[in-house]
Amino acid sequence: MPSSRIALLQSSGRPGDTVRNLEYVAGAAREAAAGGAALLVCPEMFLTGYAIGADVSRLAEPADGPSAEAVARIADEYGIAVLYGYPERAGDGEGTRVHNAARLIGPDGSSLADYRKTHLYGGFEQEWFTPGDTPVVQADLGGLRIGIMICYDVEFPENVRAHALAGTDLLLVPTAQMHPFEFVAESVVPVRAFENQMYVAYVNRTGPEGEGETGPAFEFVGLSCLAGPDGITRARAGRGEELLFGDVDPELLRASRAANPYLRDRRPGLYGSLG
Repeated sequence: MPSSRIALLQSSGRPGDTVRNLEYVAGAAREAAAGGAALLVCPEMFLTGYAIGADVSRLAEPADGPSAEAVARIADEYGIAVLYGYPERAGDGEGTRVHNAARLIGPDGSSLADYRKTHLYGGFEQEWFTPGDTPVVQADLGGLRIGIMICYDVEFPENVRAHALAGTDLLLVPTAQMHPFEFVAESVVPVRAFENQMYVAYVNRTGPEGEGETGPAFEFVGLSCLAGPDGITRARAGRGEELLFGDVDPELLRASRAANPYLRDRRPGLYGSLG
């Protein structure tokens, strides 16, 4: 099987403006498809913006809501799969919940997978979101088994190891990673790819966002990357807006898994206390 090219959209779009952000998705999908990519990955909460406070509730949509329909049309028009982050409204009345979510849509516009962030970071997320409870969500795309998680989730080794044991080949991680935690993008993500023998696509927002007491509430650092199973960063963005391309090579994946004994040498009987 030949390598699969993917595109990573490093951008914060326009916080609070879903219509404009869907236009960003369409433009990126067009450019990514023209560049030979089979998959476009957008950042965490891309459709609405991240630092939107109480607007989380106002802008949240059902998983199959109007924005999902719009992205499906974009994917079908350009023949490219799209993963995007957004706030998902679930339930009705007093049982309504909002999840920090991501949806993967196939190149024909069909829904392939839905994921809800399982580990919420900081006071903002813990105030406005309900954590998901399904750690491993997968879909098959172009001969690859795709896994999904969001930002902080990848910093928990148990989460990524669960994907490795479930056979994930390419883990997609839309993120909103901020200063001063650049080391996650620079060091943690390549290590996760190596120790779990998979590709990891880590796709970040960029620049200041939101209003804090003495300046922006968040300063997103970019540094999106595609890390390979050999621990080498195959593609790396800078700090600004960028559409980054990278190739997922199934032959490298097979060779690396054959050479690296991490998963074969595990001794699960010793790890019971970790549960």
